[in-house]
Amino acid sequence: GKLIKVYPEIKHAKHCIAIFASGAGSNAKKIIEYFSQSPNISVSLIVCNNAEAGVLKIAAHYHIPAIILDKEKFFRGNCYTDELKEAQIDLIVLAGFLWKIPALLVKVFAGKIINIHPALLPKYGGKGMYGRHVHEAVIAAGEKVSGITIHYVDELYDHGKNIFQAVCHVSSGETPDTLAARIHMLEHAHYSKVIEDILLNTGYITHHIN
Repeated sequence: GKLIKVYPEIKHAKHCIAIFASGAGSNAKKIIEYFSQSPNISVSLIVCNNAEAGVLKIAAHYHIPAIILDKEKFFRGNCYTDELKEAQIDLIVLAGFLWKIPALLVKVFAGKIINIHPALLPKYGGKGMYGRHVHEAVIAAGEKVSGITIHYVDELYDHGKNIFQAVCHVSSGETPDTLAARIHMLEHAHYSKVIEDILLNTGYITHHIN
């Protein structure tokens, strides 16, 4: 009889994401849920600097491997670049990660590390400007708008090139808690879609009107 060649089914190559987080992991959870059914993008690794962080429970629930960072190795060793390469990570996503990214990691993953900041950079960025500190500063300055900035990470805090911003109004009776709640809504609405656009070029960033 004839020899029939059987070709294995061609699978889509998955893009692998590592999420770096320090706390409860609400953004991480939204990103994991968003890509849970994706044929193209997979959250392959959770990286955390706090053994007590809630994000590790989320990783366990979704059966995602997690690395708890050793401070010495992260800042003065190989910055876990070998482990990230071994996991075939295409994009590092910072989601409430409070340690500064070492220069070696920035160099090895140049243009492949992004962060979300709860204000409209370049305002209210820099060392110590995270979470509630940002919202307090925005309200104290009498700002009428705040929002989120998704940006590439370089060697300086909150300094890399902006990718995407979304805006919300700051009302007269605003408190850090009410502002934080609205900022979280923006983060959850946009971060996963921007990640998807960076990896798959969906046009979300270019076509989305803030």
